[in-house]
Amino acid sequence: MPWKEIKPMDQKVQLIADWQSKYLSITDLSQKYGISRKTTYKWVKRYQQDGIDGLKDHIRAPLGCPHKTSDEIIGLIIAQKLKNHKRGPKKIFSILRTKHPDIDLPAVSTIGYWLNKNGLVTPRKRHHRVPPYSEPFVECQSPNSVWSADYKGQFYMKNKHVCYPLTISDNYSRYLLKCHGLPGPRYNETRDIFKRAFEEYGLPDAILTDNGTPFAGKCIGGLSRLSIWWIQLGIVPERIEKGCPQQNGRHERMHRTLKEEALDPVALNIKEQQKQFDLFRIEYNQYRPHEALNQQMPINYYQKSLKPYVEKPSNPYYDYSFIVRYVRHNGEIKFKGNRFFVSELLRSQPIGLKQISDHQWRLYFSFYPIGILDIKKNNIVQNV
Repeated sequence: MPWKEIKPMDQKVQLIADWQSKYLSITDLSQKYGISRKTTYKWVKRYQQDGIDGLKDHIRAPLGCPHKTSDEIIGLIIAQKLKNHKRGPKKIFSILRTKHPDIDLPAVSTIGYWLNKNGLVTPRKRHHRVPPYSEPFVECQSPNSVWSADYKGQFYMKNKHVCYPLTISDNYSRYLLKCHGLPGPRYNETRDIFKRAFEEYGLPDAILTDNGTPFAGKCIGGLSRLSIWWIQLGIVPERIEKGCPQQNGRHERMHRTLKEEALDPVALNIKEQQKQFDLFRIEYNQYRPHEALNQQMPINYYQKSLKPYVEKPSNPYYDYSFIVRYVRHNGEIKFKGNRFFVSELLRSQPIGLKQISDHQWRLYFSFYPIGILDIKKNNIVQNV
């Protein structure tokens, strides 16, 4: 029977039986079983040394592996994962490198292997990703160049009351400046949180938001009471395009982490929920490495603004190239013998008009363009 059609152990036993009969030489045995003389000698020699046990296959694996991850390091990896189950291999590698600089850590892929082998990896749901925003954030050159602000979607706490988390972050450093749970996206409460942020960190050059309440309004220039206050403080209110949250992607990414770590599970009431937000902000700023910051923490990159908060800012100033009109109590201005409605939100405020053609003037509130006044059409169109 051909060698390959017989079970390996049976092959060897039959070969030894034929060898013991002394009717066949080593050459004849090799030809009969279709193997080399060297292999025949090997099995005969093993039988002579160890008997029938010598015919069993030897383990081919090496007795030791100098590159195998030690039990100590595996323990550190698992302990770090159990401490915060949301952290992945990259974050764990960075944290362990900081805490144990004297230990030769394995690669990030090896850390992922041991997490998976110990059942500590949760499969992530596949999502259809939005194409990335292609325009560079050229204005974000340093801390406080641009802050981002938004209300993370509302949710119900265990007491059945709704909570709206207001978040404010610095785009350059990813530093989370404020994270407060509020009963709703209302002007007074929102303004109070921003006032605290300005008093603690100073003023940014610009604040990027979406088009929702209370950040934007339906009046000229998309102004709201909140954005008018920002302009009075010298802050540029920037808004992303409608339906384009990826334009504020850094802030949206932070919201995903906030949902995973501070809202799972939700707290009993607003007081307890705020404690979770405060702990999350400390963790996010001081202990969580960020891939966009070369696995450093936001606190290592953020510095307070040199522009202090002023409780009562001065009125907008316009140079000689402007014509100035004050907005009346009904939201109108009088210009060239006609009345034009601007906004009641700007009542008693000076508006600057700069001529851009024979019959058009661009309207400014302080440095911020809000619309175009057209004498021929006798109206004001939104600034585009």
